Amino acid sequence: MGFLAPNTAGVDIQQWLSRPYQQRIRPLAEHWVMHGFGTPRIVHLLYLVKITAYALGGMAAVSATSGVGGIAHYGSWWAEPIVYQKLAVWTLLWEVLGLGCGSGPLSSHFVPPVGGFLHWLRPGTVRLPPWPGRVPFTGGTRRTVADVALYAALLGAAVWLLCSPGDGGAAGVWAPWRVAVLAVLLVLLGLRDKTVFLAARAEHYGLTLLVFLFPVSDMTAALKLVMLALWWGAASSKLNRHFPFVVAVMISNSPLHPAWFKRRLYRHYPDDLRPSALAAAAAHGGTVIEYGVPLVLVLSHGGTVTTIALAVMVVFHLHIMSAFPMGVPLEWNVFFIYSALVLFGHDAGVSAFAVHSPLLAAVLVLGLVVVPLLGRVRPDLVSFLPSMRYYAGNWPTSLWCFRKGTEHRLNEYIVKASGLPVDQLTRLYGAETAELVLHQGLAWRAMHSHGRALAGLLPRAVDDVESYDVREGETVAGGVLGWNFGDGHLHNEQLVAAVQQRCGFAPGDLRVVLLESQPTHRQRQYYRIVDASSGLIEEGHVNVREMVVRQPWLDDETPALPVEPVARPRPATEVAAVHE
Repeated sequence: MGFLAPNTAGVDIQQWLSRPYQQRIRPLAEHWVMHGFGTPRIVHLLYLVKITAYALGGMAAVSATSGVGGIAHYGSWWAEPIVYQKLAVWTLLWEVLGLGCGSGPLSSHFVPPVGGFLHWLRPGTVRLPPWPGRVPFTGGTRRTVADVALYAALLGAAVWLLCSPGDGGAAGVWAPWRVAVLAVLLVLLGLRDKTVFLAARAEHYGLTLLVFLFPVSDMTAALKLVMLALWWGAASSKLNRHFPFVVAVMISNSPLHPAWFKRRLYRHYPDDLRPSALAAAAAHGGTVIEYGVPLVLVLSHGGTVTTIALAVMVVFHLHIMSAFPMGVPLEWNVFFIYSALVLFGHDAGVSAFAVHSPLLAAVLVLGLVVVPLLGRVRPDLVSFLPSMRYYAGNWPTSLWCFRKGTEHRLNEYIVKASGLPVDQLTRLYGAETAELVLHQGLAWRAMHSHGRALAGLLPRAVDDVESYDVREGETVAGGVLGWNFGDGHLHNEQLVAAVQQRCGFAPGDLRVVLLESQPTHRQRQYYRIVDASSGLIEEGHVNVREMVVRQPWLDDETPALPVEPVARPRPATEVAAVHE
């Protein structure tokens, strides 16, 4: 791996490009086992610099608060309630600018390394309202000047809060009305554009803002319950057949693990790239930690037991960060570590169940129980983020197939802050290497169980795969929407319709394969195949048991993917409707 150049698979690029699509995936999947994405060392360094900037920026914002004290006195104020509030708002601001999750090369943002604010401060870009037909004044997919002003107001409100002292001195907290301004703006903006709302990580920081509206006597207990729900939500989402695939693929991307260990995560490298017993043990062991250790933190009230449990969770989150997972939720893990040390270390004596306000209890039940449960039973209705199904391998996904020579229409007719990933990579490394790097991302997808289903569905979407440029839906969303973080609901039929409205693809020019998350109570996943011009082509279900036994590629010996088509498809007009 070079310092500046990516570590790409050792293939003759011209010969590799001449192969069929599935044959192009196989050597890249084998390469992933040993080298992951092949990220240049400078990228890892830049992510570390970014984390440092995030930490220093947060400390600077806090230390500038009147009555708190400078950085030199950090030990006397790091756990004060106003400090926790400021670091939570600082993290929300960092994320909603697009600087946190979903930034940089590991999220297909190369030059520039972020979309975020560059995109959302530009009128004419694409926005996706969550309920355009139900919430008045939210229809349409074009970002207006009013949308830009609303986003700028959100940024301004966050900065204003960071500059505001707590009421009652260093140990005080913000007056509820101050927090309410930011919370209301976040809700209003989210009703206009779900992308920005999800980028703010509202299921965590937005809910935290609501907790800040209540008296400080309730705040610590409620924040403990938020942390417990996030840990347990993540753990519960990993009780599936998908997670061992995630663990093997994620550790393969780590620059810290040796090659022999990475090979042992797979059954028989390079011929059988299903996760091994070691990968399954690591996956289930991590789930046990996410269930058991937070429970110890909630039930213990300080002392040696609490200290040991905190140490385990700190190491747990550091391990996630060391793997540099795709999507790079690095700052989020830093805030988790800080929150655990404050809430369960410094404030160990406060019971997590000492919530006195009935209204706050209702807010917590809605945000921590009702919404996640709905998202698990009906994943089509709720994003995997508020569902708290984090990095469990059970995400909605898609593959976008552009007939060769038509992808450029996204640049011609769609207002964006930057070029598509293929254009960014071509500027850096040339057209051939750009395709190799993009296919490495497709190989990453194919390494997961859901990616194997997408590969099996691809021949059902197009007659001749070689006549198309196959793109990961995440990269399309990252370019068109300015942000992407694993949520296939950002590149489903709604985005297809918005793209079609602007680009006017002819029938067959753009086909999209969409795979929904697995509901908790069913062992199958719903899929659709959509043509941008003519609408729904096919829909049905894929059984999870068929996905987990397949390899990341298709060859002559691989049987066709068994599917259960829906007998009566929805009208094409329903799928292709443009919300204007």
